[in-house]
Amino acid sequence: MIFPKAVDGAFRRFKWVVMIVTLAIYYITPWLRWDRGPYAPDQAVLIDLANRRFYMFAIEIWPHEFYYVAGLLVMAAIGLFFVTSAVGRAWCGYACPQTVWTDLFQHVERWIDGDRNAQIRLQRAPWSLGKIARRVAKHSVWIAIGVLTGGAWIFYFADAPTLAPALFSGEAPMVAYSTVALLTATTYVLGGLMREQVCQFMCPWPRIQAAMMDEQSLTVTYKEWRGEPRSHGLKRAQADAADGPDPLRIGDCIDCNACVAVCPTGIDIRGGPQIGCITCGLCIDACDDAMLRVGREPKLIGYSTQADDDAARAGKPSVAPLRRMLRPRTLIYLGSWSAIGAVMLFALETRSHLDISVTQTRNPQWVQLSDGSIRNTYTVKIRNMETRPRRVEIAIDGEPALLWDERGSRETAGRAVQLAIDPDQVTKTQLFVAAPGDGPQHSDLRFTVRALDGDHASASDDSRFERPEETQ
Repeated sequence: MIFPKAVDGAFRRFKWVVMIVTLAIYYITPWLRWDRGPYAPDQAVLIDLANRRFYMFAIEIWPHEFYYVAGLLVMAAIGLFFVTSAVGRAWCGYACPQTVWTDLFQHVERWIDGDRNAQIRLQRAPWSLGKIARRVAKHSVWIAIGVLTGGAWIFYFADAPTLAPALFSGEAPMVAYSTVALLTATTYVLGGLMREQVCQFMCPWPRIQAAMMDEQSLTVTYKEWRGEPRSHGLKRAQADAADGPDPLRIGDCIDCNACVAVCPTGIDIRGGPQIGCITCGLCIDACDDAMLRVGREPKLIGYSTQADDDAARAGKPSVAPLRRMLRPRTLIYLGSWSAIGAVMLFALETRSHLDISVTQTRNPQWVQLSDGSIRNTYTVKIRNMETRPRRVEIAIDGEPALLWDERGSRETAGRAVQLAIDPDQVTKTQLFVAAPGDGPQHSDLRFTVRALDGDHASASDDSRFERPEETQ
């Protein structure tokens, strides 16, 4: 296991901010409220599996609108492509859940066991009461973090203020306890016991990112042309004291290994680009501190592109950041991401909050009435996507037919029926359609539902009207 050394600097402080913000979003979001009226849940973000709904503030996604979720996933993928093309593995270094929780676990480890050297000494020390106490304390806190992580996750699937007391009283569903146990185990193992192995060997994303980066992608770079040859101790002192026309040539790197000591995956950035580098910038903070102490120019290790590094090596100016961002690859990613987002927003704004689905009853397929007309039966589902009761009218087109529902009869039938439908629900009813018996065996029939409450919402669904073959 790797024990990274604590470091202070601009990137370490930025990681603190990102970690606090992301963890706060994760743990607090299920407790946020959003007023949707008396007929819908008031949890701001809720994946309601029982009622097959997904709520995100003012947005409500129904099962038949799963393409919105697919669109969000596509946008997330393209967003990662764009970030990788522009700023390398910034997602891995700062916002990836594995990075955030591993960072949190490492801070707990330093708080209990001490910094890098103390952790190494404790690791090598024989077992004693002190060592056992520290190990129990550290792993207990890690497990507690895992429990909180799993507990927060299940709050996204049920009303958090209701589920939380049930969890502690033992009255919650068994699936809730099973989910908490599973996420506790995975958080503890991946964030505490296998932290750097996940990034280097288990995660496929670094290998995918390598294919998306080019010479203009920003990444953490060791300026080998400036740092080599490395020297320290007596050799460096002799080089600094050398004077005359042919002084000893040494690089800025003092070979202190500070960049290696602070790396959360334990790599040596001086070896060039590596799959284990998550570009978190901690080695930059460590190297800048070392350069400051020896009076050398900072940023021996820094964020740079391959093109800029080659230009600096040749003494040429680097590419302007804006020009580097506005290159074809990043513009294609950004344009695709924006186009998908715009289409989804337009679809959300223009979607109808009323829908109808019609299924013809096949047993029996038709019934001949006493006056010679033919009756078909249909199961109709009306989806009310608003959080208020509504009154609607269902009409038919395509046949000179009469329509009535379960409450009516052939004598009270007309070309349309009116129904009251429940809020935020799918209302199911049976409709009967009677048409003259002297028509074609198969004919098209359209059912149209219209809202009668002033917003003029409507939807249609097509079906068929069946007659016995001998009546043709």
